[in-house]
Amino acid sequence: MNDCCSRPEREGFDVAVVGAGSAGFSAAITAAELGARVALIGHGMIGGTCVNVGCVPSKTLIRAAEAVHGGHAARRFPGLGGRVSLEDWSALATSKDDLVTELRQKKYVDLLPAYKGVTYIEGKTRLADGTLLVGDAPMKVGKVILAMGARAAVPPIPGLDGMPYLTSTSALALDRLPKSLLVIGGGVIGVELGQMFARLGVAVTICCRSRLLPEMDLEVGTALQTYLEAEGVRVCAGIGYQRIAQVADGVELTCESLSCDSEGHCDTVAAVQTIVAEQVLIATGRRPNSDGIGLEARGISLGRGGGIIIDDYLETTVPGIYAAGDVTGRDQFVYMAAYGAKLAARNAVEGNQHRYDNSAMPSVVFTDPQVASVGLTEAAARAQGLDVKVSLLPLDAVPRALAARDTRGLIKLVADNGSDRLLGGQIMAPEGADSIQTLVLAIKYGMTATDLGATIFPYLTTVEGLKLAAQTFDMDVAMLSCCAG
Repeated sequence: MNDCCSRPEREGFDVAVVGAGSAGFSAAITAAELGARVALIGHGMIGGTCVNVGCVPSKTLIRAAEAVHGGHAARRFPGLGGRVSLEDWSALATSKDDLVTELRQKKYVDLLPAYKGVTYIEGKTRLADGTLLVGDAPMKVGKVILAMGARAAVPPIPGLDGMPYLTSTSALALDRLPKSLLVIGGGVIGVELGQMFARLGVAVTICCRSRLLPEMDLEVGTALQTYLEAEGVRVCAGIGYQRIAQVADGVELTCESLSCDSEGHCDTVAAVQTIVAEQVLIATGRRPNSDGIGLEARGISLGRGGGIIIDDYLETTVPGIYAAGDVTGRDQFVYMAAYGAKLAARNAVEGNQHRYDNSAMPSVVFTDPQVASVGLTEAAARAQGLDVKVSLLPLDAVPRALAARDTRGLIKLVADNGSDRLLGGQIMAPEGADSIQTLVLAIKYGMTATDLGATIFPYLTTVEGLKLAAQTFDMDVAMLSCCAG
């Protein structure tokens, strides 16, 4: 087994995995465990987005910001006082970097020697004339798995080219905090980092074309906007971007209020306004790293956003070449990247036997309150023509929230009206992320709302809210005594 620094042999591999992040490591390890000789080809820092510039650094800073906020929020309990504040951003940022370094070493670099069938190769990859090139050297290989990840997407706002701006990567690497920050984008990255910076003392404005968390049902985005604004975050939703420019005080965004229909056609409904901040963070999603390596010339089809088109077996439009993870533009979560890459490796080695299934895929937004979902939203279910029923439970109906004196949030369940089978749900609660897996299992194994409502849950837990929400389909849970039903 060659380590990261050795000079490996570049031919005679059964499988070449392009990309050394979460998807790449998952594919390489799986293929090696099946007996394949694997080339794991990395370019840049080993470990990919999640551990280096994504999940790990952002979530540790979000937790730190929660601790700061918790010092103020503790006053919701009579008799409590106190205050927590950010004293040293540099020390906090250094601790984040130390964690990243530790996990990259333990979960990536140190794993390589344990897998004798994997050869790690550092180099830029291209497909040319039907050949896989690493650098300029051709590699003899059987199957290929593409797992190059994604990068921050940059919207076509006039003036943005040629001026400095932050992405999620550079925002997490700031050596000092700005006094004010304009966040463009109301999706997961925008709301997570926007709230985090606001809690650390930055004056934050979030701007978005539609609304916060547009992939969730309307109730969720509306409630989150209310909670963010209560913390002092300015939210400008439903706006169009006319231009952005550098000014003496930092950046200035000129925008207009829009009214958009369900097909995305928008009309201006209010006068132009300007928003000024010291810095701007572009958080409008991520673009697959599918360009510049000759995919289309090889016959590999790409979607409108640059994602590699794959079938249910993770195979591209070219037989023998597979793709997994963020480079496909689908389900851009680290656990789905690892899951898809494992299936791609099995199919590459054993033949196409394993189908990709995201029907019970959980997702979490690490705001406070957290937002977690699985399955179909009400909007998605109705768009499919399904006859559904909906249960909507405010968090003040959940005893845990009352005891914690924090009733921000809601629980929404979607079920088939005829069969009562659960189709999806969203949990918005301070502990929602750790509660969603119960609903994942319920949906995965075909439970009905009645089944969920009859299941025993521990009292004074957030997850008990799922039982109450299921019961809400047929009764007013406010009329139940504690633990009844």
